[in-house]
Amino acid sequence: MINGLGQRLQEQRILRSLSQKEVASSIGVSASVISNYEIGERTPSIDILISLAHLYHCSADYLLGIDKADTARLLDVSMLDDKQYQLLQAFLLSLQK
Repeated sequence: MINGLGQRLQEQRILRSLSQKEVASSIGVSASVISNYEIGERTPSIDILISLAHLYHCSADYLLGIDKADTARLLDVSMLDDKQYQLLQAFLLSLQK
C-alpha cells in the first residue's frame, strides 16, 4: 500500500460528508472495497484512483502523497457556468493587486 493513501482517501471522503457506500456507488465498486482502500488492505487501480480524484475534486498526486497541497483550501467551482467562472476569476485576480 502507498504510504498515507488510505488516510488521504478517508480524509477526502469525510471532508465531503460522503459515506463509503455513496463513494462506492459513485465509482462502481462495493463499500467493502472502499473500506479496504481506506485501511490499507488494498490499493486502487489507476482507473479507480482517477475516479476518486475526480469525485473528491483533488489531484491523484495529492492522494498518492506526491503533491502536499492543502486541498481543504480548494474551492469546488464545478457548479458554475462559464460566465460565473470568469467573474469569479476576475474577482480573485483583483484581490492580488
